[in-house]
Amino acid sequence: MTGSRVLELRAMPLPVPAAVAHAFVNAINRRSSGEIAALMTEDHVFIDSLGTRVTGRQQMQQGWQGYFSMVPDYTITVDETFAEGAVVLMFGAAQGTYSSGGSLRPEDRWQTPAAWRAVVRGASIAEWRVYADNDPIRRIIARNRQ
Repeated sequence: MTGSRVLELRAMPLPVPAAVAHAFVNAINRRSSGEIAALMTEDHVFIDSLGTRVTGRQQMQQGWQGYFSMVPDYTITVDETFAEGAVVLMFGAAQGTYSSGGSLRPEDRWQTPAAWRAVVRGASIAEWRVYADNDPIRRIIARNRQ
């Protein structure tokens, strides 16, 4: 009986890092901070395009909630994915509309080429790093503050 249990465990597929990274992207595209958090390790590290690091699942769940209130239609488009071991690289674009006073105006829509680096641990994202030019949304925010 023990032998068959071992065989059953070996027969179970292990999470594929690229699939885990794409599940994370899908949760982001659904703008579900709960789903995003469920896919993070407890010691998750987020690194933005300026090198700012935020550590911890709970802190990042709040960070995603805040970002989605600022850009309620934020999505990621992945065109290419490369994986080597636990590291997954994805290339595509990030886009959304800056919400000024709760409204989504066409002139506040932005899109920028982007890349993401995910480090997967088991079935969770241990590190999520974003490489993107944030100047388009910064200009829109500045224009809306005038």
